[in-house]
Amino acid sequence: MKILTKINKKFLTKDSKDEINGFLLPIYNVHENFFSEKMKPEQVYLTVIQKNKIKGPHLHYIRTGCFTCIKGNARFILKINDTYQVFYSGDDYDFRTVIVPTGIPAALQNLGNDNAYILNMPTPAWTPEMNDEHTADFKDFDFLSK
Repeated sequence: MKILTKINKKFLTKDSKDEINGFLLPIYNVHENFFSEKMKPEQVYLTVIQKNKIKGPHLHYIRTGCFTCIKGNARFILKINDTYQVFYSGDDYDFRTVIVPTGIPAALQNLGNDNAYILNMPTPAWTPEMNDEHTADFKDFDFLSK
């Protein structure tokens, strides 16, 4: 299974004196056609992973996830047909966006010494009543290796 990913180009911003004052990081742009019609995000939310912590592994049967680490560094580990595919995102990894389809187990791991801030743009939109969090077995994956 091919997992869709894309690099998000960072654009430096400048003030009226032409001095750099930050940056702009487009994550979702309808003109890029990255998302198919049925996969367009219905929600955007921030999830934060504390240092040395992992969210998951888990999977969803209803919801597709679309993750981008916007501060810090993270790796997204997906288990497809008993094989792991690993993707990196964040400050050191071009803020890569990774779409995790329904039925694919995934774990999100913070790789840094500070919190990792991750945007998720799922479809359908998450609700507390959805009850679509299912545990997954990653006991043979070495989370200590980076």
